[in-house]
Amino acid sequence: MLKKSVVFHCEEDMEMKAVAMLIQKASTFSSSLWLQTGERRANAKSLLGVMSLGISDGCSIEISADGADENEAVDEIGAYLEAPTFN
Repeated sequence: MLKKSVVFHCEEDMEMKAVAMLIQKASTFSSSLWLQTGERRANAKSLLGVMSLGISDGCSIEISADGADENEAVDEIGAYLEAPTFN
């Protein structure tokens, strides 16, 4: 299992689009992917799960992956969450 902590960067009005795109990206990996904020943890491939985390700009998120492509998954999802893509 591999873990990485990142800080989410996104303008408030684009957060839902960013979350939807995150789900699409996470779903391309065969590894199990999880996001955690505080005590809450959700499957990164589940829209409802990720939405339940209530992530917002500046939120610290721990990404964990377990599987054949875990390194690539953590790197790509981490880079996506940290990049101010929607600014």
